[in-house]
Amino acid sequence: MTIRSARPEDADFIAQTILSSQRGYRPRGWFDVALGWPETQCRDFIAHVAAARAVSMWHVSQFLVAEIDGKPAAALCALPAAGTGPAAWRAIEEVAAASGLAAAELEAIRQRGGYTRACWVQGGEGDWMIEHVATDPAYRGRGLVQSLIAHALEKGRAAGCARATISFLIGNEPAERAYTKAGFVLAEEKRDPAFEAIIGAPGFRMFARVM
Repeated sequence: MTIRSARPEDADFIAQTILSSQRGYRPRGWFDVALGWPETQCRDFIAHVAAARAVSMWHVSQFLVAEIDGKPAAALCALPAAGTGPAAWRAIEEVAAASGLAAAELEAIRQRGGYTRACWVQGGEGDWMIEHVATDPAYRGRGLVQSLIAHALEKGRAAGCARATISFLIGNEPAERAYTKAGFVLAEEKRDPAFEAIIGAPGFRMFARVM
């Protein structure tokens, strides 16, 4: 196994990582709902976001990749938590403009994606945020997530952050076990009936740990 920074040529793998991590144990995640497109089209859009000029939490430059025999097998993103929301939307706007999406459809994406606002929890100013953790099913059970988290924490310490956070769907028990093993504990939880009606999970749980 090798842990390395993601590269532009990893955009397709990063797109699948983002889709898988957002879905967790449910069939749909944020991009599925916000875009409202078939999976192949969603994945292509996310791959373009991952390679956009606008750097967001979805950008390849924010990801670490675990390789097995030279093949990407797992990934996560790790970056300062501050400002991630506006940066993410700038990346979406860039790709939407490049792909010729009408302003009305871009606004519809914004509206559909707003269902998370009532229960999303993430780190705040000064926190190091770890997100979009996923492993290719063929490589599960090899400790890749623990190795990726350890490397992500090293990056956070080097950036001068004192606390790391990680968020996931309430009910995603494998994720909760993995993050507990990595030293994270419950910091905050938010639930929303409207969110649950769309996704089938009660809301989000955020774990945190000192660096």
